[in-house]
Amino acid sequence: YCRPLLVKLFPKIIKGDTIPHRKMVPEKKPTIVFMGTPDFAVPALEGLAGEGYDVVAVYTRPDAPSGRGRNLTASPVKHRAESLRLAVRQPGSLRSPEELERLADLQPDLVVVAAYGLILPSPVLAIPRLGCINIHASLLPRYRGASPVAAAIAAGDRFSGVSIMKMDKGIDTGDVYTRAQTPIFAHDTTGSLTGRLAIIGAALTLDVLPQILSGTIKPHPQPTDNVSYAPMLTKKAGLIDWSEPAEVIWRRIRALQPWPGATTRWGDRPIKLLETIPLNIPADKPPGTIVTGNPDMAVPWAVSTGAGLLGIVRLQSAGKRPATGAEFLRGQRNLIGSIFN
Repeated sequence: YCRPLLVKLFPKIIKGDTIPHRKMVPEKKPTIVFMGTPDFAVPALEGLAGEGYDVVAVYTRPDAPSGRGRNLTASPVKHRAESLRLAVRQPGSLRSPEELERLADLQPDLVVVAAYGLILPSPVLAIPRLGCINIHASLLPRYRGASPVAAAIAAGDRFSGVSIMKMDKGIDTGDVYTRAQTPIFAHDTTGSLTGRLAIIGAALTLDVLPQILSGTIKPHPQPTDNVSYAPMLTKKAGLIDWSEPAEVIWRRIRALQPWPGATTRWGDRPIKLLETIPLNIPADKPPGTIVTGNPDMAVPWAVSTGAGLLGIVRLQSAGKRPATGAEFLRGQRNLIGSIFN
């Protein structure tokens, strides 16, 4: 369903994504404020700028410490906004009278939000003439909250998607203008699926924006059933519980990539699990026991779980480079029979 313009703007779009045909931008350019922070928000910002919308300011989170040196690092949105020569603002909060006045002085027709990372208080929602819309990476009302992509993968959902929502004072509870879906493939991680959803979200925003600005589309209330909430992930969420079934652990490991990562311990050594596969082999050892896997599948060793074996394809020991399961096994003669905990 790739349209020629989308292929030009976003050549890496995945076959199978559902994206409606986009409309032409109205002649009169409205004023738009964009709010976003991570990579997910960048395609939408690029799309707005590329289509000639008047983005009068880009709001993003303040520079934050990153890496081993804890140096202050700008967000992906800030980097892209500066390269597009757009005005950047980085308030720590939007609740002060001074920040509310600065936003109101821009006289925006619309605020477009994509994973900004700050809650918009009610006074902010009331400033734009047409309100605020949010590009949310789930098929609302499923997975409101901060981690919808990881939640969909961990739950084993067949599809994920993007919803364009009119924001209200609740957390992702606003009425929905439109949405589009994409399959969740067996190889998808939160990183890969988020990247695909970012492109879909950008395309969907460009499609519906002219209708929102002209008032020719009205949002619909979210259904009251199938409502779920996906809270923000923490580092503690990365610790694997081997008493769970192999398929559940496999989905969780994919959901935790790239952050916070799935971890276990081998003795006193932290191990990060990068890629695994559930094997069609019953588990006959206690959960966490490392056993011989399936050499025919290039998975020479596996871990016993609460139901079935989980083959280890790639992993990373603390202070070491990532390695395949076979490479790790060659370096650890006492691996088989030992315990992950």
